[in-house]
Amino acid sequence: MRNVIYAINITLDGCCDHTKFNPDEETHEYFTQLLREVDLLVFGRKTYQLMVPYWPDIAKSQSETKADIEFAQAFVSKKKVVFSRSLASAGDKNTKIVRSNLRDEILKLKQEPGKDILVGGVDIPSQLTELGLIDEYRFVVTPIIAGKGRRLFEGVNLPEKRRLKLVESKIFKSGSVALRYLKQ
Repeated sequence: MRNVIYAINITLDGCCDHTKFNPDEETHEYFTQLLREVDLLVFGRKTYQLMVPYWPDIAKSQSETKADIEFAQAFVSKKKVVFSRSLASAGDKNTKIVRSNLRDEILKLKQEPGKDILVGGVDIPSQLTELGLIDEYRFVVTPIIAGKGRRLFEGVNLPEKRRLKLVESKIFKSGSVALRYLKQ
């Protein structure tokens, strides 16, 4: 069975608003390696529209840093599933739009053959956390206190607290820390 992995950058105060900080080269390399380990990306509409056409354009133009280009190439090569009721069409050929039940679709995807599934953004992962369908959490904590902005798991309502087990950590030169947790 495939695992569902949720990965995101956050600040020390839990802000996950991408406009509050810029990932460094080492962070891009970390997420590029993670992309290479999975074969399916899952997003909601908002996150998908932040990622596409931005990363496909970088992959085509080759106009950014080496780390950005490598991330873009890994991103473009992956199949994607976007949960949306309003998105009319996908911005790339590897994307499938799903309008059905999130829980049922993720359970179906977990049963399919292949590598693990990477979930990005905030809304869909929050719903999957409530449903207990995320198997692994990977956070890159940036040494910034944002002071404002959307917080991770804001509004998530769990019937009981969820215990996680730290299985890996890595400190980057920038002071960011990558943390990998498994669901217990």
